[in-house]
Amino acid sequence: MNNEFESGLDQELGFTREQEKVIPIQEEKPRRKPFHIWEAGDKEYRMKLTTGMICKLEEKFRTNLLNVISADGVPPLGHMLTIAQGAMAPWYHNLSYADVQRIFDTYVDEGGNQLSFYSDVIMGVMAVSGFFTEAQAKEIAEKVKQDDTML
Repeated sequence: MNNEFESGLDQELGFTREQEKVIPIQEEKPRRKPFHIWEAGDKEYRMKLTTGMICKLEEKFRTNLLNVISADGVPPLGHMLTIAQGAMAPWYHNLSYADVQRIFDTYVDEGGNQLSFYSDVIMGVMAVSGFFTEAQAKEIAEKVKQDDTML
């Protein structure tokens, strides 16, 4: 008799070699980051689009958000700031569009620009909000940066 099989309660519970089962260990699925962070001034702003907010934005723009962010290069600043306002809403309930504009002005004063806002902030929000993976967001952002340098 094999000593391995005699350990534990196998004999007492009536297990035989044929009944021995291997139970796979559940691997933890990779999870998305819970939110994206936009740094402006001395503050960090959490950002993520909820399903309800995505639907509101699509109603406002009358198209899918992927069309808004990917059609004809970098989207208009107003569209990006509206998306940012929606993404900040879960944490900053009373944040107006004018507030988001002021935050963007601070971002620009610190060296940011519309292209970096699109590639670093908006694409990061889209990744954590389930539109695509973080790797896909980086790839798209790099392509936009390359296209911009060719102008």
